[in-house]
Amino acid sequence: MRGRNHYVLVILDSCRYDSFVAAAPRTILRLGALERRWSYASWTAPAHYNLLMGLLPHSSPPHVYASEYYKRDFPKYNERLGSEGVEFKRLIPSLYLPTFLKHAMGYRTHAMVSLPVLNPATIINRDFDSYVLMPRHNDMAAMLDDIAFDADRPSFFLLNVGETHYPFALPSEDPSEWPQVSGVHGVFAHLDDQLVGGRLAEDGEGPRPFDQGKLDQLRARQIGAVRYLDGVFERLFDLVPRNTYITVTADHGELFGEDGYFGHGPIQHDKVYEVPFVEGKIR
Repeated sequence: MRGRNHYVLVILDSCRYDSFVAAAPRTILRLGALERRWSYASWTAPAHYNLLMGLLPHSSPPHVYASEYYKRDFPKYNERLGSEGVEFKRLIPSLYLPTFLKHAMGYRTHAMVSLPVLNPATIINRDFDSYVLMPRHNDMAAMLDDIAFDADRPSFFLLNVGETHYPFALPSEDPSEWPQVSGVHGVFAHLDDQLVGGRLAEDGEGPRPFDQGKLDQLRARQIGAVRYLDGVFERLFDLVPRNTYITVTADHGELFGEDGYFGHGPIQHDKVYEVPFVEGKIR
């Protein structure tokens, strides 16, 4: 069995469905009809693990057993890969799409990621021929400088795009001008700075109230990021070979003050799971 299509999976990190709709991208939607789907996880690392198990964001049909949904959904990889006979059981025992693509389907496998929680030392980096954490977290255009497709073998590319992730900054923006929300920047890098004797240090202050005006500005910035990326996709579409299938979706959504929430991760809310989904061939 061998794939006939190149396959590009583009993840707009943290891009919620209604932000994508509000941006009204024209280039991306040349791939096909936009769907509202739901992520299997609420933050970057586990969501990408699910994606690389082959479990793309799901629809939510009523009166259907989960097992039946998987049975119907996974064979769509035959269309994506231009192949026949792709079944979920063929991923056993690895249950990992890059492993299957590389060893069973003859693909060269590549990943370019923007978020440090997906860095090459993590378990996500398995059976990739190349795996790169980009120097800047918000520069999809730089990824396109390094994309190359083999003529003799199909290629798989995972592109984790960071412009739609907080602080929703475009590559042309000076970092000193990025918006700041107290307590958000560098949460993992500086988590231990707040621990004393293994316990969280008390700062004498209660929870800081959200500034809804700032959160509304952040939402507008995410919408603006999608509009900017729509132009970058035009370049992607120009460089991919004819037999290339592209899926564009998000790993999870984002909260901007709705019902008292901001961000994603330890949040149970519809908007953190709702994501855009569009796929197809550009030519």
